[in-house]
Amino acid sequence: QVQLVESGGGLVQAGGSLRLSCAAAGRIRVIYNMAWYRQAPGQEREWVAHITNDDTTNYADSVKGRFTISRDNAKNTVFLQMNSLKPEDTAVYYCNALAKGVDDYFQRHYWGQGTQVTVSS
Repeated sequence: QVQLVESGGGLVQAGGSLRLSCAAAGRIRVIYNMAWYRQAPGQEREWVAHITNDDTTNYADSVKGRFTISRDNAKNTVFLQMNSLKPEDTAVYYCNALAKGVDDYFQRHYWGQGTQVTVSS
């Protein structure tokens, strides 16, 4: 139905920056909110940021002022600009979209496969 593909993860030193991208593809009818989550080893997945289809954004307190979420609706893509990275930001980052595929009766959440972000001290 709807596939989400993340890119842009990698290894960076503390204080550095990375930009994650997530492109939605497939039989898409409409995409509502898009979001980023992350999961560190041994921890539960946690919400990082989300953006609505009218560009309203919200952030977890742990990333506020350092991360910026944005989207390109024409390309069905969401971005996460991560600045001033800290070792505690190390995690697998997952893209999430609240969307309807062509065959969906109700909107549902779709997930990407995740991209690793590692911040060294």
